[in-house]
Amino acid sequence: MIKVGIVGATGYAGVELVRLITAHPEAEIAAISSVSFEGQKLSEVYPSYKFLNDMTCENQDAVVEKSDVIFAALPHGLSQELGKKCIDSGKAFIDLGADFRLESEDEYAEWYGGKFLDKELHAQSVYGLPEFFRDKIKGKKLVANPGCYTTCSPLAIAPAIVNGLIETKGIICDCKSGVTGAGRKPTQGSHFPELNEGFHAYKVASHRHTPEIEQTLSKLSGENVTITFVPHLLPVNRGILATVYADIKDGVSFEQIRKAYEYYYKDEFFVRLLDDGSCADIHNVRYSNFCDVSIHHDPRANKLVACAAIDNMVKGAAGQAIQNMNIIFGLDEKTGLVIVPPAF
Repeated sequence: MIKVGIVGATGYAGVELVRLITAHPEAEIAAISSVSFEGQKLSEVYPSYKFLNDMTCENQDAVVEKSDVIFAALPHGLSQELGKKCIDSGKAFIDLGADFRLESEDEYAEWYGGKFLDKELHAQSVYGLPEFFRDKIKGKKLVANPGCYTTCSPLAIAPAIVNGLIETKGIICDCKSGVTGAGRKPTQGSHFPELNEGFHAYKVASHRHTPEIEQTLSKLSGENVTITFVPHLLPVNRGILATVYADIKDGVSFEQIRKAYEYYYKDEFFVRLLDDGSCADIHNVRYSNFCDVSIHHDPRANKLVACAAIDNMVKGAAGQAIQNMNIIFGLDEKTGLVIVPPAF
């Protein structure tokens, strides 16, 4: 059994890792940590885990010592030193935060206000979006797990951009997220009376996920891609819906685009390409590692409208992290992740 350690286990992404690993047939939780709840049982923080996980939250050193793979579910800026400690100890490290996602230190400084503490360590990391980069993930021990918007938006548009069927200029990513994406710590914006019965955009054209989406799309297209990215906050707990707009190149038919999507995702278990006329819906992916994709043609404007829906806590965080763990340890990617979304 793979010994799993979770740092930041009492946050939303961390406790989702606990939920999924508990049912994983090839892994078991060896240790968990939490700064806020050190010394307390996880089941005291989340009563739903009573008798299922009554482990006590320890310190980070104990987690590293007891585990084969360490998941870090921490705010940005807190994973670099921990990552080095894990790699130096011969352990695998999967970071659910942003510290290793961006390849450019200048962009990391611009968007996160930090710097690369160990450039050689960053050079060892790989971006963990398996549908695009699984061959690079194999054999690695340091994985930067993508965030929710940065998973959903590229999955929506990848087949069209890889095959050169759309223009790379003028791409718009219009995304909506459930409130768990804001984390467990209460804020004014996530306070129930402020959130309920409302729907609003935030960090318009200035969200930190912008350069990460551009980095992925640039790699897929082979040219620098600049996007317009606008996130919105939905009054729901879970889910990301990305609606991506792009200009179709002259002479390209929607039938060509449809065939490109079918071929690109034909062997991807976790990407479900929907039939023409269907629309991706966050309701249909809840609690699962699936990404549902629907594509649509606006003939008047000759635009591709691609929609993708994921559960931001699973495919957008913990589930994808476990998918990466499965790859690192040579398991079938689906192991522990074949979860049927509830019908209602």
